[in-house]
Amino acid sequence: MRQFEAVIQEIRYTQNRKVTAWIACQPAAIPAPGQYVLAWSPGDNAAALASVLFPAEIGENGFLASPPIPEPWQPGTNLQMRGPLGRGFQLPNNTHRLILAAFTETVERLLPVMNLAIQADIAVALYTIQPATGLPAAVEIYPISDLPAAINWADVLMLDVSIEDLARLRSWLGLKQREHLPCPAQALVLTSMPCGGLAECGACFVPGPRNWMQACQDGPVFDLKALDW
Repeated sequence: MRQFEAVIQEIRYTQNRKVTAWIACQPAAIPAPGQYVLAWSPGDNAAALASVLFPAEIGENGFLASPPIPEPWQPGTNLQMRGPLGRGFQLPNNTHRLILAAFTETVERLLPVMNLAIQADIAVALYTIQPATGLPAAVEIYPISDLPAAINWADVLMLDVSIEDLARLRSWLGLKQREHLPCPAQALVLTSMPCGGLAECGACFVPGPRNWMQACQDGPVFDLKALDW
């Protein structure tokens, strides 16, 4: 596990006025889709914990960090980062049709795997709670309420969901009790990950069928079959 120096080059805003930041760093520090880094500003003495940053866009020499971004961070702010950490999304080789579903307020954490799919000529449909604009024309965008009727279309389903909403996921997907999905599914489970795997603090425990798992190490992207939902 390595530590890197980085710098904020630009502050941007999403369509919902959420703050994102373009972070310049070494290529080895850039998280893959669904992975994260822990970042902190040495000059911010008020921050008690490092910030968990997921990529919304990946470049050759940096990445666009998904919201939220600490308010004191501005262009030129120097950062220390630890990572990349955790397990990210994996696109199976035989994928031809991909559904992405954001059950949170932002789609940004799903965008890097969306871009990989488009580059691989995979058909992509995005289902969201919040309206999404400015995405590639190749992506079909639908409200999350339409998702149950579309699941049979997909080869793979990839989700962004908070740990608090895991218990609601079955009804959102239109599944009955003990009913299985018709395709493989992966879920980025959004939860607090303060130690990034260093202390096994238990703050990020995610329920499995027989035991608890740590999002910071076993996830944050899980095979949906490994979760108790």
